[in-house]
Amino acid sequence: MSTALLTIDLDAIRANWRALDALGTSQTAAVVKADAYGLDAGRVAPVLAAAGARSFFVAVAEEGAALRKVLGPDVAINVFSGHMAGDAELIGGAGLVPMLNSVDQMIRHAEALPGHPFGVQLDSGMNRLGMEPSEWAAVRDVALDQSPTLVMSHLACADEPDHPMNLQQLQAFREMTEGVTAPLCLANTGGILMGPEYHFDLTRPGIGLYGGRPFEGARAVVTLDIPVIQCRDLTPGETVGYANSFTATRPTRIATIGAGYADGIIRAMGPRSHVLADGVPCPIAGRISMDLIGVDITDLGHDPEHLQLLGPTQTVDDLADNAGTIGYEILTSLGARYARRYVGGA
Repeated sequence: MSTALLTIDLDAIRANWRALDALGTSQTAAVVKADAYGLDAGRVAPVLAAAGARSFFVAVAEEGAALRKVLGPDVAINVFSGHMAGDAELIGGAGLVPMLNSVDQMIRHAEALPGHPFGVQLDSGMNRLGMEPSEWAAVRDVALDQSPTLVMSHLACADEPDHPMNLQQLQAFREMTEGVTAPLCLANTGGILMGPEYHFDLTRPGIGLYGGRPFEGARAVVTLDIPVIQCRDLTPGETVGYANSFTATRPTRIATIGAGYADGIIRAMGPRSHVLADGVPCPIAGRISMDLIGVDITDLGHDPEHLQLLGPTQTVDDLADNAGTIGYEILTSLGARYARRYVGGA
């Protein structure tokens, strides 16, 4: 192969959704924002719908309208950003459900699309999106009289189950929704794993579907195999790449592979990361550059045709740890130059 190959296992995504769905008795939705975390919502969402997901979440109305064309009319598509100025045509035409985040959005929605379904997002302490308690108290009766399809909030620290913020937000959400008869939603992936008190009527896993923490039982979804362009021998003292950051201390065999930070392989991960050939780890040698990476294959004993950066052995979270970031960024940074292969999903 002449370009790096990114393989997405749709069966693994479906298995991860089913495993999270089995952890509770509430309905399980699916978050497919950011093009299904970079893996193509058009390929991922139909697999989840066929598995039983009847409700999906996207970030903005444009994502929702594109998803509606793929999924058809029989599922709910909820928009986290709510009803933004200029969104009425997309929301109405595609049958989207905006999660209204403020009084201004409530007014905009009522004026532009009277009678159109909506949900409400509450701020239980994250201070990102949603109505704060005082704002909600002022409009609660008016909002509930219009029968919202969902009332939701978002956990800030669900990836740390012992963090006191989780109980603080749970209590705040309970107080803000006391007496509300509309369906309630609080739990993302981490919230699902923290137990049924967080589940309410609907859960909405995101990163866990795609093989990331905090769902430690998730099946790996993505593998990335990168072609070897050239191999060369170094004598002790020779260097590799920019800034001479790798110096050979022994006779060394270097493979140059065809991907780099332009493909979402974050430069900072280089010193702590490796690639694999037949399960054998080979350290990255020198700096990750825009299109190329040097790899020390001396101990491999042969010249491989390709090397694997991502897979069951070295996951998105492993690479994230090595780069000082999170698995979400690794997934959503995967570049457009990869050849993509989808397996499973039938």
